[in-house]
Amino acid sequence: MEKNIRVALFEDNFLLRDGYYQLINGTPGFACVGAYDSAADLVFKMNRSQPEVVLMDIDMPGINGIEAAGIIKENFPKIHVIMQTVFEDGDKIFLAIQAGAEGYILKKTPPAKMLEAITEVYNGGAPMTPAIAAKTLQLFRSGLKMPSENKETKLNSDRQKEILECIVNGMSYKLIAEKLFISVDTVRYHVKNIYEILQVHSRFELIHRQRK
Repeated sequence: MEKNIRVALFEDNFLLRDGYYQLINGTPGFACVGAYDSAADLVFKMNRSQPEVVLMDIDMPGINGIEAAGIIKENFPKIHVIMQTVFEDGDKIFLAIQAGAEGYILKKTPPAKMLEAITEVYNGGAPMTPAIAAKTLQLFRSGLKMPSENKETKLNSDRQKEILECIVNGMSYKLIAEKLFISVDTVRYHVKNIYEILQVHSRFELIHRQRK
């Protein structure tokens, strides 16, 4: 029997929340174990629903999605968090990544793509949209470096830029793998590393700003 991916969702808009609930519960291989309109009593909700993936609205009253992602990752590091928003705001993207989010998708994302993103992050990947890839590529080209670089980071840098360019052009991981003559798992590995570089970068920037 196929195992269901346990998903909890946070969305303050009732119609959207109900739509996501129906989509997730109505699709084989997925189970919506919690649908919440706020991140109040967050630790209690996580303990009760025990999700493997959380779909988190970035803009919510009270505790916002970025703060909620940080609380989840601090208390439940194995739970994967995907952020959802109406607009792709550069500052919010990197704040969400800094908080530990492993994916970022738009609310207008087609249902099939949303389920793909949930599956991707559940399998250890990191969903990335073309707009996020474009902003990240911009950072890389402006000389983004990790606070401490090693040889592997330098060797991977060119390949990561190639992959980002492919994502900007709307290519799937499968198409990227075929174009670059690598496996889909290798594409996932590099995208995951890109997120980790961004996490380190955003934390480093935050500390740097606080010291000024």
